[in-house]
Order: sequence, then structure tokens, then C-alpha cells
Amino acid sequence: MKKTISTIFGLAALSLATLTTSCSSDDNKNEGPKSDFVVVRDNLQGEINSGEVVLESGTYKLTGKLVVKNTAKLTIKPGVIIEATALPADQLAAVRYIAVAQGGLIDVQGTASNPVIMTAEVKKPAAWGGLVLCGKAPINKNIGSTATAEVSELAYGGTDAADNSGSIKYLRIEYPGFSYSADKEFNGLSFFGVGNKTVVDYVQIFESSDDGFEWFGGTVNANHLVVSNKDTTSVGDDLFDWTEGWIGNGENWYGIRTNAGNRGIEADNNSNNHKATPISFPNLKNITLIGTTASNGESQGLKLRVGTKGKLDNVVLKGWATGFDIQHDESISYVGTDLLATNVKFEDVGVKAKGTATVPVTGVTPDVSKVFTESTTATGAGNGSGVPTWTAGWTKGL
Repeated sequence: MKKTISTIFGLAALSLATLTTSCSSDDNKNEGPKSDFVVVRDNLQGEINSGEVVLESGTYKLTGKLVVKNTAKLTIKPGVIIEATALPADQLAAVRYIAVAQGGLIDVQGTASNPVIMTAEVKKPAAWGGLVLCGKAPINKNIGSTATAEVSELAYGGTDAADNSGSIKYLRIEYPGFSYSADKEFNGLSFFGVGNKTVVDYVQIFESSDDGFEWFGGTVNANHLVVSNKDTTSVGDDLFDWTEGWIGNGENWYGIRTNAGNRGIEADNNSNNHKATPISFPNLKNITLIGTTASNGESQGLKLRVGTKGKLDNVVLKGWATGFDIQHDESISYVGTDLLATNVKFEDVGVKAKGTATVPVTGVTPDVSKVFTESTTATGAGNGSGVPTWTAGWTKGL
């Protein structure tokens, strides 16, 4: 009898423990090593310090920063919506954003018919911070060592070109770009020293108040990217931006702005040392950039400056006051060799290319005409200046 009663009480205790664990962990059905992070669907925030956390389905309310630390992993299943809640004006320390630290991993598993969506309760640009990845690939800000990201205050950079921050597929990021100040602003998706083992494919930034995508050094490749800025209340900055020695590849980029924001691409090497190595030198193919001449005096399809290199092929530029604006002696010296766009189609572009020396000389204008070759049959991102077919089903507002 004592054995029977003991067994019954043991089973009851086990059932209670199982129930308690199930309720507290909510949707955290880990596929990898167990994490001690507790997922609360209406209060998603904190630090994932180890193991894997899986967001399974439905909507999660992002109520603060969510940071994936070294050795930890965040997996987001198809169709998941992460919605940043409204930020009271007096709570800047609680800015909502998602960041992956060096050694952490993110796995966004969206599909064309069921993308992952990161959005905001307040449907306007700058409503939240966006997504930040920090890796261990080379940068030229602090050569051979790390720097601190301007947002998230996480370390980035190093010597591992093949570093891996995870995989992002079919993701839409809406209304990002929160600004602490003019010098400290989130982008839609920021790559800080991210390595080339990281996968980035099919990502849209929708209505960001700062840059859509920005690369701070690193070697990550990125394909099928979309940036759309049409909101007229917060006009945003550049569609795409790189600096600090980004050396990566990209194919199929489509950017469109109809508001008075800035450039299609702003490209830098290092503003303090134009010859700092590694020198920014991406290779891009199949690019469409659509703008408007109303853009804040900065209506340039591509602004290439402070020593950047870069090669582009199959480019369509439409609606810009200037197609290629090349600035500073170092970038000008690369024109026609390491700074070159082939097969470019211009539509409604005022000046195809212009150059400005580091120290302008009155009456002397640098010849940068060899920065491009033209093609009337260029298709850009796939459909000329039209919306590419590969955007169907997972993007918004095109």
C-alpha cells in the first residue's frame, strides 16, 4: 500500500512539474540545445545567453531589446510576426530592437507565401530600431580589432571573413529607423562586420526613416533585397549604404523612393582615412534604383566617395537628378577600373555622371565619364524599372 501511494504521489508531482514547465516556456519549443530564456508572447525582450529559442507561430510583442548572445540561437518559423510596441517618450533606454551579438545566430525561416514580419504597433517610420547583426569579419574602422556598433553597443569586427551570424530568408522589416540623435540612428537591417557564411536572401525594408540596408565592413553577401520608401512624413535617408571596408557580393536589388529622401546607394570606404584597408569593394549585379528629383538636394542614384571601390553590372537608374556622383581623389582614381558600372540604362536622369575632387579647383572638373558603360537592354533587378516578379507574395507596398 505504501508503495502504491508513493507511486501515485510521484506521478502527480511529475505531472505538476510538467504542467508548470509547459506554461512558463510558452512557445519555446527548442530544436537545439535547451535555453534558459523564457518566451513570453506579450513581453518579448531580454538576452538569450545560451541554447536555442524558437518562435513558432502567431504574433509576439517586442517590448524592449532582444539580444542573441554568443553561442545562443534565435529561430523564427514561417509566418511569425514580431510587433514592436509603442515607446513612451521618456523611456529611450527601452528602445525596441533585435540584435545578434558576435558568436550568436539567427535563423529566419520565412517563405515566399509565408514570410516572417518584423513590424511595429505604430505604423510609421522610426517606430522601432530594426535588426542588427554583429560579426567577426574584417572592418577598417579599427583594423585587426573590434569596434562598437553605433546602435546596440555590441562589439563587431575581427579577422574571420567566413564568420557566420546565421540565415535570413523571406523577411519583411517594417517602420524601422529609430533615432536617438542625428549621429545615432538605427537602419532597417544593419550588418556590422558580418561574415560570408551568413545567408541573406529575400529581405524587404518597408518605410525606414534611415537607411534601408547598411554594411559596416564585413564580407557578407546579400541577394534579393528590396527597399521601399514612400511615406512623406518621415522621408528617410539612403536606400542602400556601405562603409568601413565592405567586401561582399549582391544580386537582384530593387530600391524605390517617391518621397524627398536621399540617395539610391551611398558608398564609402573610410571617412577618416580614405585608403584604410580593407577597402570597400563589393561586386553587385542586377540593380534597379528608382528615385525622384525632389530628394533633399541629394538626388543621386549612386554617391561613391571617400575611397570606395565597387563593380556593378546590369543597372537601371530612373528618376534621379544625377546618376553617378563620384567624390574625393581616391574614388576618382579608381574610375574605369575598380570603380565601374557596366550595362547601365538611364531613364529620366538629369546628369549621368559628375565628379568632385577632394579639394576642388575652380574651373577644373574631374572626368568620371568612364565610371559607366551604357546598354539600352539592361534589365536591372529583372524587370527594368518595373517591379521584379521575384518580389511577388512576400513584399508590401510596391
